Amino acid sequence: MSSPHLESHKGDILVVDDTPNNLRLLAAMLTEKGYEVRSVISGKMALMGVQSAPPDLILLDVNMPQMNGYEVCKHLKSDPKTRDIPVIFISALDEVADKVKGFQAGGVDYITKPFHVEEVLARVEKQITIQNLQQQLQKEIHDRQAAEEKYRSIVENAINGICQTTVEGKYLSANPALARIMGYGSVEELMATVTDINQVYVQPQRRAEFIAYMKHYETVSDFESQIYRKDGSKIWISENMRTVYDAKGEVLYYEGTVQDITERKQTEAELRYQRRKAELLLLNILPQPIAERLKRDAQTIADSFADASILFADIVDFTGLATTQSPTQLVQLLNEVFSVCDRLAERHGLEKIKTIGDAYMAVGGVPLPRPGHLEAIADLALEMQVEIAKFQRPDHSPLCLRIGINCGPVIAGVIGTSKFIYDLWGDAVNVASRMESQGEPGKIQVTEAVYQRLRHTYRLEPRGEIAIKGKGQMMTYWLRDRR
Repeated sequence: MSSPHLESHKGDILVVDDTPNNLRLLAAMLTEKGYEVRSVISGKMALMGVQSAPPDLILLDVNMPQMNGYEVCKHLKSDPKTRDIPVIFISALDEVADKVKGFQAGGVDYITKPFHVEEVLARVEKQITIQNLQQQLQKEIHDRQAAEEKYRSIVENAINGICQTTVEGKYLSANPALARIMGYGSVEELMATVTDINQVYVQPQRRAEFIAYMKHYETVSDFESQIYRKDGSKIWISENMRTVYDAKGEVLYYEGTVQDITERKQTEAELRYQRRKAELLLLNILPQPIAERLKRDAQTIADSFADASILFADIVDFTGLATTQSPTQLVQLLNEVFSVCDRLAERHGLEKIKTIGDAYMAVGGVPLPRPGHLEAIADLALEMQVEIAKFQRPDHSPLCLRIGINCGPVIAGVIGTSKFIYDLWGDAVNVASRMESQGEPGKIQVTEAVYQRLRHTYRLEPRGEIAIKGKGQMMTYWLRDRR
């Protein structure tokens, strides 16, 4: 019997690891969160399994006998049936070169062992969310293409009106189709009622523009106008007319066809709306400059930035808070907190990169280099502390953040071929993360590099040397406020 605490099914995940303990741990925590989990102990078994039942996501170990994770991923990406399945590497290999190799093989993310359960769940959920957004985006595009096909069919099968009119604007002849377009029961009723075509146009000057075109070009094609029908409703028409002359070269009348294009106009408006929705979906995933580049050119986007500022922040004692809140209350709180952070980041011209559980990551100087990005990051951190303190826990104590800041060179780019994500890599990013994780509640910890650049305009206090994983002893400082 399933546990009453299990969440509803959220996606199918294949876990590939030759270590049974890792398999059991990953399978248990993912199953508890509502995912359908399959586990295999080798790359070859994984390749056979995905052929019969492709999963929504694959968690893939790197170091495995016979076939390593990189080779498995390359096989998956070379097969049209499996190339769109996102792959997250989970490995004890922690070098940048190992991570780059994983992304080059086609992975969408890379988690280092020993992993944190919350981190794995957050990254899995993010990839599943991105996949759903991509599917929705693809559906929007498909619907737009279907609408375009519908429009073409309407145009090809339309029954056009035919008429002859004088220069002054009186009908000389018309056909039943034109009468129907304009809402009249017969040609006779149309010609008896509409004695001045100038009054039909919604824009009074439109007929004068039509006459000017005819005098200059003698013909017009696709002359689009909005007109009134008999009942006062408005429709769009497209006129294709030519000038007919007498033997002396004087204008006798204009003749041609009139097409009701109202449905086409509505379709075009709907297409613009759907295109905008698709663009907004893309902007939910990527920064605007990156989204624009991706729309212009689908090639790999990867950039190196010599100087960037990185901020990591997380909510202090979020685990304890989660035990006192319902899922709905917790998600609502996170949404409100991160919405405040988003507004502050936007105000300072900074880019939000991602959220991982209760952690928030922002960057300055990326994807567009700009002066003063480190000062903007510092101001963001100070304002985040103030704004987040306005939120209260159930015991009415204020929320507080643990924040870390570093600066330096980074690599940024879009990973994945159909499931996009924009992310940063480099030693500066790792150290910024350590500044946050090894900081203290309600404080902003910065590196020596940040201190040297901000010490003249901000008030900073030395914390002293602390042991940073992978870096040894490092001198760090507390950022207090502006001078």
